[in-house]
Amino acid sequence: MAFVSFRRADGTASYGRIEGDRILDYGAAAGAPADLKAAIAAGTLARLDHHGELALADVTLLPVIPNPGKILCVGHNYESHRQETGRAKVDHPSIFTRFADTLVADGQPIMLPTVSSHLDFEGELAIVIGRGGRHITETDALDHIAGYACFNDASLRDWQWHTTQFIPGKNFPRTGAFGPALVTPDEAGELADVHVVTSLNGDVVQDQPIRDMIFPIPKIIAYVSAFTPLSSGDVIATGTPGGVGAKREPPLWMKAGDRVGVAIGPIGTLTNEIENERQTG
Repeated sequence: MAFVSFRRADGTASYGRIEGDRILDYGAAAGAPADLKAAIAAGTLARLDHHGELALADVTLLPVIPNPGKILCVGHNYESHRQETGRAKVDHPSIFTRFADTLVADGQPIMLPTVSSHLDFEGELAIVIGRGGRHITETDALDHIAGYACFNDASLRDWQWHTTQFIPGKNFPRTGAFGPALVTPDEAGELADVHVVTSLNGDVVQDQPIRDMIFPIPKIIAYVSAFTPLSSGDVIATGTPGGVGAKREPPLWMKAGDRVGVAIGPIGTLTNEIENERQTG
């Protein structure tokens, strides 16, 4: 099954299940949890009743989980990306954070801020936590996943490289694209041989199978949950393959009008255009 968060034509937010070109509107049902994160936390997502259907074309998608409590990102988690950045091999995942207010949905523009021209793409597989917990073992880790989605950890490289801390370059508004849908593990199937493919204006710029992660998904969940409790709706972006724009000769930066896509087999395709930040005041 695939679930989306969206805004109806009247501006109200809801969530539901995709059926072809339509959405079964779960949020409109009496007594339904308030949003997709709450439905995941209640453990009732697969059993919810819908109240009406909407055409997918008639709604505005929101980030899969618009209000995650935590967004944790893994850096340099593919050997090709580690090598192109010159990073040393490490024994533990490199973890940094994103803020929820950086997220944009499928079809919404990624913002190129006025203070930088070094906007880079990073196609990634995102995990959404279903059942939370602390000290989750690698053996049990997959049982804590509600589903998967595509993620573009679009990065302002100059701000990322101001110091050894990544956070500024990863947290500009409207730079974390997340969508289009939450695809449940049974629908996604075995992902090891599925490729993360990023395209820019139709040209493939990243293409690598998920099995090439240095730290696989169970190890990531176990490591993260050892230092912070995971809750339903939390998001983990699992790292990007090699081929980022910053490490090309010459560098390949995204600019206004560009169209970037992240395709991950059964998880779907996330598509966004780049838009210049509008100055106000």
